[in-house]
Amino acid sequence: MQPDPGRLLSIAGPAIPVVGVYDAPDAAPFAPLVAPTPGERACVFSFYQNWLNGETLDLTHDNFGCGGAGRALFGVQTRPRDAFIRFLVDDEGLKASHELMAQWLDSRAPYEPEHEHLLIGPLHPGQYQYLKTVTFYVTPDQLSLLALGAQYFSAPTDPAPVIAPFGSGCAQLLYLFEDLGAPQAMVGATDIAMRQYLPPDVLALTVTRPMFEQLCALDEQSFLYKPFWQRLKKARAGG
Repeated sequence: MQPDPGRLLSIAGPAIPVVGVYDAPDAAPFAPLVAPTPGERACVFSFYQNWLNGETLDLTHDNFGCGGAGRALFGVQTRPRDAFIRFLVDDEGLKASHELMAQWLDSRAPYEPEHEHLLIGPLHPGQYQYLKTVTFYVTPDQLSLLALGAQYFSAPTDPAPVIAPFGSGCAQLLYLFEDLGAPQAMVGATDIAMRQYLPPDVLALTVTRPMFEQLCALDEQSFLYKPFWQRLKKARAGG
């Protein structure tokens, strides 16, 4: 059963868009649906406004929008490896050398979907069994609040509860997590190629399902109900 994020969101307000990534066998329960135009390039985040309007983006192995999403989310290589590396380094300038980019590409295998559809959009509590990650689109202050929440239950010997790896915006939604079964959060929307689709003061924090459950479990003993957050909100309001 999906935990209720309502308390967390009401304290973190104003309204935070919350978007889930689902790996599901049937897209119908996620309607209304949108999808990239087959054969045309479309960034996953060009559908950001659709998510805010309650629509869910339906991606498949045969229709994923752009080559980066195809590789990261479905393991589809749309251009030869050497050409892909040259594009990322020579055209986009994303790493200092071809060798470094090749090492990065080899460091993590693409995500392997369990089902036919990867669906990105509003949360659907009835489909919780298929939920892989949850993304909060937040201001820097709200990012600080949620990142602190991600640290709340973490011991020094645990895996890092908050990470900020290099990668495309869509990779930061899913496949850059080493273990989706571990409670972890990832700072995202740091890919300047996709930021044009977001408001300028918005970043992302993507969390695995176990971390989502931890955030929703923050109670009255936590910092959410202590003075620091109230002082910050008062300062932002000019009080």
